Amino acid sequence: MDWSVLGENAGLLAHGLLVTLEVSALALVLALLLGVIVATLRVAPSPPLRRIGTAYVEVLRNVPLLVQLFFLFFALPSVGIRLDAFLCGVLALGVYTSAFVAEAIRSGIAAVPKGQLEAGLSSGMGYALEMRTIVLPQAVAKTIPPLGNTTLNLIKNSSLVSTVSVLDVLGTANLIGSRTFEYVPMFVGAAICYLILTIPTAFAVNRLEKRYAR
Repeated sequence: MDWSVLGENAGLLAHGLLVTLEVSALALVLALLLGVIVATLRVAPSPPLRRIGTAYVEVLRNVPLLVQLFFLFFALPSVGIRLDAFLCGVLALGVYTSAFVAEAIRSGIAAVPKGQLEAGLSSGMGYALEMRTIVLPQAVAKTIPPLGNTTLNLIKNSSLVSTVSVLDVLGTANLIGSRTFEYVPMFVGAAICYLILTIPTAFAVNRLEKRYAR
C-alpha cells in the first residue's frame, strides 16, 4: 500500500472536491426552491393542490435517488432528450431532495398557530401573501434541524453522480485507484474530503439552531 499516491494526486482530489461542492450547492438551491413550492401546496386550502403536493412528495421520496439519476441519464436519450452528466446529477439530486425539504417546511408551517393563519385570511390577505409574510418567516426556526440533516444527506448523496461519469470526489478517487491499484489511500482521501464538507456544515447548522432557539 503506497500512501504517497494520495499526495501525488492531491490536486485532482481537490478538483473533485470542488465539483462535489458545486453539484451540492446547485442541487440545494433547486431543492429549496421546489421544496418551498411543494410545501405550500401541501398545506393549501384547496384539496386538489394538497393532493398534487402529496403525490409529488410520496413518489420522489419512495423512488431511490439512483433510479431517478439513471432515468435522466440513460432513459431520456431514448426519447431524444440528452442532458449533460453534470446537469443530470444536479437535477436528480435537487428534485429528489426537494421532497424532503418540502416535508421539513410543511412541519414548520404546521407549528405556526392556526389562529394566525385564520386571522390573515379573514383580513383579506391572499394565501400566497400570507405564506410569504406571516407563515414562512415563523416556520424558519422550526425547519432548521430537519433542513440541516437534509443538507448533510444531500452532500453525501452527491457521491452517486460518480455513477454517471461525473468526476466528483468519489469519481476521481475511483479513477485514480483503477489506474494505480491503490484504492485504500484514494478512498480514505475521498472520505476526508467529504468530512471537510460535512463537519463545517453540521457546525453551522448547530449554530443556527442555537441562535433561533434563543
